[in-house]
Amino acid sequence: MNSSTHGSAPAAPSVPFRQDASVIGLVGIAHLISHFSQLLLAPLFPWLKDAFQVSYTQLGFLMTLFFVVSCAVQASSGFLVDRHGPRPVLFAGLGLLGAAAFGMATAPTYWALAGWAVMAGIGNGVFHPVDYTLINRKVSQARLGHAYSFHGVTGSLGWALAPALLVPLAIAFSWRVALAAAGVLAYAVLLVLWINRERLLLAPVTPRAGGADAAGGNFGFLRIPAVWMCFWFFLCWAAVLTGIQAYAPQAARFIHGVPVALAAMCLTVYMVCSAGGMLLGGFLTADAQRCERVVGAGFGAAALVALAIAFVPMPGYLVPVLFGLMGVVSGLAGPSRDLLVKRSTPENASGRVYGVVYSGLDIGQAVAPLAFGMLMDRQNYQGVWLALVAVQLLLVASALRMRHVPRGMPVPA
Repeated sequence: MNSSTHGSAPAAPSVPFRQDASVIGLVGIAHLISHFSQLLLAPLFPWLKDAFQVSYTQLGFLMTLFFVVSCAVQASSGFLVDRHGPRPVLFAGLGLLGAAAFGMATAPTYWALAGWAVMAGIGNGVFHPVDYTLINRKVSQARLGHAYSFHGVTGSLGWALAPALLVPLAIAFSWRVALAAAGVLAYAVLLVLWINRERLLLAPVTPRAGGADAAGGNFGFLRIPAVWMCFWFFLCWAAVLTGIQAYAPQAARFIHGVPVALAAMCLTVYMVCSAGGMLLGGFLTADAQRCERVVGAGFGAAALVALAIAFVPMPGYLVPVLFGLMGVVSGLAGPSRDLLVKRSTPENASGRVYGVVYSGLDIGQAVAPLAFGMLMDRQNYQGVWLALVAVQLLLVASALRMRHVPRGMPVPA
């Protein structure tokens, strides 16, 4: 029945669902730990501020350090993934994240904490080149949109899990116990992946003669305009995300008089709702031609919600609701965003393209904490939200512009 009907397109129906699901699930839990590690410190800022007697700007610098290092590693680790395969790179990244969390838990000074943030940044930098190489090469084409959707969901759940786990542990015990628990979680996931390591085996690919690399060598993909447009898009998206994760709940708390416990829920509500939006967004990737419009509409709606939080008077209990709404519309855009990157990726260069494109994510997350931290230190809480609106509108413009950006290698005259 499935032998000759579609002989020219064997990939979609021939891969068993169970095989695809196992790869998607394993990559997803690794991605969850990557995003969880990005919020190891931000939910603990109130405790760290008192423990080390530092400002919000200095705490923001720890995130900047993390993401600067992650950016450098992300751009370079894609080459390692393409050459040696994703599995050993993934295991190394998880091991470093676990070690860094334990190191942070025992840090005696602010600068010791900064040193462990560097190690965490090295570990975090490998995930996107690893994840998307595994998904693009091991998951069947028919399930690719849902794989992107689940990948985005696990990332959002990782962000949601960080404050949900770390803050209660810090309240009940201490911030050091919270960070130690994060280290245990990272190593538990590493153990699961090690037990299932055969499912993640992917042999390195030798570039074919006349392939994408043949025209420009290992760096030929850098001549594709769409790669750099995706890089810029991810930089802006990261700036928005960092503002929401690290400072927006506190800024909304001061604007609307939100109780502390309710403000602490805002980020978790945003991330859970973003995960739900991503699940729905996976179905919107069925038509690849509308991806740019989906992304633009999602972030346009998010900008309107952010503007309402900044200026519309409201009771405090409505603020988490609006965080949730902003999460849903942003999440809807996630799978379409990832498909845009895949459409810009030459054959056999997946690790390198995703490494460079997602280094924009790290640069945005490195710069944004300093900018938002300064606004917070000046008590310009509406300024925090206006900055979020401005960058979200840049995302809308970038997504719509992507329709007109060349996606192939320039051909010499």
